[in-house]
Amino acid sequence: MSLSLYDVSVPAFSRGLDVLSHLLDKGVAYADEQGLDHSVLIAGRLAPDMYTLIGQVQSASDAAKFGAARLAAITPPSFPDTETSVDELRSRILKTQDFLRSVSPESMEGDEEREIVIRPGGRELTFTARDYLRGFVLPNFYFHLTTAYGILRNQGVPLGKMDYLRGF
Repeated sequence: MSLSLYDVSVPAFSRGLDVLSHLLDKGVAYADEQGLDHSVLIAGRLAPDMYTLIGQVQSASDAAKFGAARLAAITPPSFPDTETSVDELRSRILKTQDFLRSVSPESMEGDEEREIVIRPGGRELTFTARDYLRGFVLPNFYFHLTTAYGILRNQGVPLGKMDYLRGF
């Protein structure tokens, strides 16, 4: 049995976004218990030159939607990075999940060797679809998901490994 681009990407993105929603829920519950303003929680970051929790959620969303869209050779939805509250972050996650549900397995079928060109930070990177998935988009998605977890842990939110691995 072989795994398709779809099998390796869209379910992983969907599950990761579910985890991200769960982490936000736990963060909000902790903030409420401690009497902390939610804006403090979502403004948290691990280092001065890193994105805040808001930026990590936006980036995880972007990695999922752009990744799926590039693999399926379709146009992704545009989400402006204007979120300033937990509810807006939750809405962005839901919109990303809605988009992922619209991507069909057939849209990626047999395209493992198709060329994908991206331009992060003004550089041009060229991949096969397979290498883009394995070497760029999945690591990027999990980087932002893990960093969101780290920010919340750093702020005292009682998260454990099973919060990250939920669903298994």
